[in-house]
Amino acid sequence: MSSLHPHTFLVAPGGRLHGSVRVPGDKSISHRAIMLGAIAEGTTHIAGFLEGEDSLATLNAFRQMGVHIEGPHQGRVTVQGVGLHGLQAPSAPLNLGNSGTSMRLLAGLLAGQAFDVVMTGDDSLSRRPMRRVTEPLRQMGARIDTTEKGTPPLHIHGGTRLKAIDYAMPMASAQVKSCLLLAGLYAQDGLTTCVTEPAPTRDHTERMLKGFGYPVTNKSGKACVSSGHRLTATAIDVPADISSAAFFMVGASIAEGSDLTLEHVGINPTRTGVINILRLMGANIEILREREIGGEPVADIRVRASRLRGVVIPRDQVPLAIDEFPALFIAAACAEGETVLAGAEELRVKESDRIQVMADGLLALGVDARPTPDGMIIRGGGLSGGRINSHGDHRIAMAFAMAALRANDPISIDDCANVATSFPGFIALARDAGLDISAVIDVTGVEHSFLTPGSV
Repeated sequence: MSSLHPHTFLVAPGGRLHGSVRVPGDKSISHRAIMLGAIAEGTTHIAGFLEGEDSLATLNAFRQMGVHIEGPHQGRVTVQGVGLHGLQAPSAPLNLGNSGTSMRLLAGLLAGQAFDVVMTGDDSLSRRPMRRVTEPLRQMGARIDTTEKGTPPLHIHGGTRLKAIDYAMPMASAQVKSCLLLAGLYAQDGLTTCVTEPAPTRDHTERMLKGFGYPVTNKSGKACVSSGHRLTATAIDVPADISSAAFFMVGASIAEGSDLTLEHVGINPTRTGVINILRLMGANIEILREREIGGEPVADIRVRASRLRGVVIPRDQVPLAIDEFPALFIAAACAEGETVLAGAEELRVKESDRIQVMADGLLALGVDARPTPDGMIIRGGGLSGGRINSHGDHRIAMAFAMAALRANDPISIDDCANVATSFPGFIALARDAGLDISAVIDVTGVEHSFLTPGSV
């Protein structure tokens, strides 16, 4: 008998991935569609919205601030925009759950409002660093309180007229860049806020602002907005999330006999580091039916099994794949030779310390994984079965689920409830693709038999 934790994934060893699947909508774009739709003038229609807990946290925050939002229903959402200055003071703190994107972007958007607001989150979000956004916002004149450690809750004092700044980010972060650009919308009339990034990061905010008719300049890594313009409602078709597709790309690459097509995936060049790195490792990846929808490049991605080899991951690819490294670590564990990652210290302050948690999990499966302060060194080889603690991190849980495709014995993964934050329906879709996975939800605290995957 084995005591199973709440929301445990049980995955049988072996198998292959095949057929065609469409993963849920892009989380980054879903967040921004709600935010910009809410402060636009007119009615914004969104299709493909990710109905995960993180995106819903953003949606519910704007409902609390007086925005009428219909849906989501099968990925469709209608937002009745209130304009740049139409938001209302919420009657209670905005609880953003596990969503760091919601909190950091909203910090910028709310810094220029006339009312006070408090933003809170769950235990994980309450430990995540916020000084990276609060310090430059304070340079703009915002009044924001945090804990002594610079963590949530955030208390934003309204009624401050923001100044424009020209800010050089010390580290590459799309969340910081987006936060400051959104704050720049509320700077004193006509003044221009610029953000310079040390390496390219996802540019969904710049693309979407343009889609709402708000002028943005972006040249040589410097993005700028001037205040005094307005956003006009539009229609948005959210592509499938490449971060969610990454687990299936890795799974199909490592499982012999796999041939899987991922449909309608966003391939924004600031997000394709996972494809570039997998190809460098020898993955067989085809980009099919490239097209542009709503200003975002989209394609179908066909992945067939291949023999992967260890590589030194280029530093310029790290910001382009920062969310996909849990999956890439699994690819490295199945590759021939050694894979070296450096320059990814950001992974230590995600939903978990992804460097240490992934290293611990890989070691539990018999993989030679050595964490470093800013990355990891992994020597590929065979994977045993075992028990993994995901520490409530959705990407850790899904990465180790795919590892079972190459494991010798079953893998159980504890604390997987937060998978719903980014990938609702993961188990059903993974089963459809060929992964032998089940979930057990223990609400009683009593012991259960170790169930055979597929029996739940």
